[in-house]
Amino acid sequence: MTGKIGNRWGMALCCVFSLFASTRWLGYDELWSSKENVRLRMSSGNFGNNFEKKNAPRWCETDVVMTALEQKNDNGLVKEFPRMFRQLCSDLALANHRMHEMRVVNRLNEAVIRGYKLLYRGRRSGLEGVVRFAVETFPQTVRAEWRLFWLSNAFFWVPFFAMFFSVWADVTWVQSVMGQDGMSSMEQMYGGDSQSQVVHLRSEFGSNFMMFAHYIQNNVGIDFQLFAGGVLAGLGTIFFLVANGVMIGAAAGYVQYACNPTSFWTFVSGHSSFEMLGMCVVGMAGLRMGLGILNPGRLPRTRALRESTAKALPLLYGGAVMTALAAVVEGFWSAQDLPHNLKYGVGIFFWVLHVVYFLYVGRAGVRHTARNRVSEEVRG
Repeated sequence: MTGKIGNRWGMALCCVFSLFASTRWLGYDELWSSKENVRLRMSSGNFGNNFEKKNAPRWCETDVVMTALEQKNDNGLVKEFPRMFRQLCSDLALANHRMHEMRVVNRLNEAVIRGYKLLYRGRRSGLEGVVRFAVETFPQTVRAEWRLFWLSNAFFWVPFFAMFFSVWADVTWVQSVMGQDGMSSMEQMYGGDSQSQVVHLRSEFGSNFMMFAHYIQNNVGIDFQLFAGGVLAGLGTIFFLVANGVMIGAAAGYVQYACNPTSFWTFVSGHSSFEMLGMCVVGMAGLRMGLGILNPGRLPRTRALRESTAKALPLLYGGAVMTALAAVVEGFWSAQDLPHNLKYGVGIFFWVLHVVYFLYVGRAGVRHTARNRVSEEVRG
């Protein structure tokens, strides 16, 4: 019995040895070669060379952008870096999957590591990002969307001036908008001199901080309405812009007609530029989001809405900061009993400052980008 079992095991071992020898003899050596040998054979042909030749220009372009980021120099293509980085990661995965030669894989791997560090360095430099947003991104975005800027201002200022000047033609228009409670509130606050105005504000709010809290709550609510209204294809944004223009214009017209105009204009002069322009900038963000729904192009409406919202975010952030600053000025400056000429001078200064800011701030970065593009074209 034991001899039979031994014979069977011997026959099995002979069969395994014969199979092994036959596969080697038939030329299937790659079944037993290492992964590195397979990589070398596959990359030695034109397949690996074509992959590198096809993508090398794009890799060089990505390298230029990463160098610019490392030197903190915006060369005009920095905004495209996240897309370039994703493509670089895809190339690395493809090179590993197809087992290209190690030289190409190492090059891509080093580039991916370098890009990863740049992305996360940008996320960590929060203060630098805030400064760049204030001096470059925000004013440049407002200038780039200049059509929406004038459209948003038209939706606000045309109803404002229409209601303001209508008081001399027929005051009933303003009275119907204000209502009895609104007119009574205007008379209490702006019916006397500046001293009585301060007394009224102190009795209503108690402190400058409480006034600031009230005004910022009001401004944040208006910003939310203007931006969220863009979801209704921009109609909600237009409605709230027109409504605020009508209400504020009616209030200004009624004060000019029945109260003490000096008390009103000295109070609003300091914060008016922040509040009015900030409101219109947030309105631009809502209109930009609405245009993504009305004109999606070849994109699905949901994707077009996401992309238009992303474009609108700098406008929303900048406009919200402006209206927040308006609340600060309104709570801690406007309600102070100070000389009228000083308040008017500060108000004029802020309006001029905003005009200069939106017209000129950030243009140096644009000119630098243009010079880099021209130099690249000359080198090309």
